[in-house]
Amino acid sequence: MGAVTTTFIAGVEAIKRGMAQPIGSLTQMGTIRLGKRTDNRSPKINDFVSLASLDDLEFGTWDIFEDNCYEAAVNAAVLDRPTLDALKEPLQKIKPMPAVFDHEYVKRIDGPNKKKAGSKMEHAEMLMDDIRQFKERTQAERLSMIWCGSTEVFHKAADVHATLKDFECGLQKNDPEISPSQIYAYAALKMGVPYANGAPHLTTDTPALLELAREREVPVSGKDYKTGQTFMKTLVAPGLKSRMLGVSGWFSTNILGNRDGEVLDDPGSFKSKEESKLSALEQILQPDLYPELYKNIYHKVRINYYPPRGDSKEGWDNIDIFGWMGYPMQIKIDFLCRDSILAAPLVLDLVLFMDLAQRAGMRGVQEWLSFYFKAPMTAPGLYPEHDIFIQLMKLKNTLRWMQGEQLITHLGLEYYD
Repeated sequence: MGAVTTTFIAGVEAIKRGMAQPIGSLTQMGTIRLGKRTDNRSPKINDFVSLASLDDLEFGTWDIFEDNCYEAAVNAAVLDRPTLDALKEPLQKIKPMPAVFDHEYVKRIDGPNKKKAGSKMEHAEMLMDDIRQFKERTQAERLSMIWCGSTEVFHKAADVHATLKDFECGLQKNDPEISPSQIYAYAALKMGVPYANGAPHLTTDTPALLELAREREVPVSGKDYKTGQTFMKTLVAPGLKSRMLGVSGWFSTNILGNRDGEVLDDPGSFKSKEESKLSALEQILQPDLYPELYKNIYHKVRINYYPPRGDSKEGWDNIDIFGWMGYPMQIKIDFLCRDSILAAPLVLDLVLFMDLAQRAGMRGVQEWLSFYFKAPMTAPGLYPEHDIFIQLMKLKNTLRWMQGEQLITHLGLEYYD
């Protein structure tokens, strides 16, 4: 229950009390065009599709630290103290359940609030029992689970991830290739709970857990929230490509001082993040299709832990581009952002949309939610779409499809007949 989780929960409680607006949330503030532009039909998304009300949300968390949500939010220091004090009563009631934790997967932090020793299958069963008790205690009719925890060290899929049978055997035998996040995802899917992965590490993007998602008819999505520097890349890179401007180099560096920055100071965890951050640019620019423009691009990403900055991340980008007749130009971006402020509305949208997907009978990978992720999950063998404008069109067209409305192609020829 770190910076992102506490900022998300406190924000929802503030919005419910009229203390804040849900800025950054597509589900709460966005509209969707229906029919022709001349029809003037653009309802709010949460009026168009049946989404859970914020007043109906209940929160359950796991964490290796025992702090309640108020104490954790104060420690995270994202939101100002007067705001947190005004929300102290509801936040204090949210206390984390003991977490499944493996120091081999997150090396830079540790805490006392952990599940008792046992096999990984026993830990999964403990999580499933937590889910049952939470549902009984809160009387929640439906659940969604979303990973807001630390980035685990980089691992590729192993033999234990090949099939559900292999994975369950690995849980019983404590296979070291099974991470805590995979145990959470397994527990969620077994309980019929949609699972979204907000971090870049390997979780549901394995044959075993995708098999379980299909078997239980549960949606999954991921991975790695698209909030800061990569959000900027998915805005700028499609624009450069649309004008056929070349890119010879893109150097990105960040400074970040929260717990996420501390965890990413470990090379293994940084490797997971680096893979996610590097993939977007190559897949947007498609150097194989445009070798004259992008084949020789030099792309480098750095993240530096800098405690004085706290949650206020700063991302610098130096972009070397070239235009007509090969003449060079440069773009400089300095994005001073608040990491958890950008992530919190994404968490809200994903929780609500994953619940909607399950009620709509959708199962397995929810590619229409790529809009929210740095490294979107797709069907095997299908390259991910990273262009944020195409992603948004796909998301809205999926909502139109759900409601039996005409899909929007933006062809527009009917206006000129």
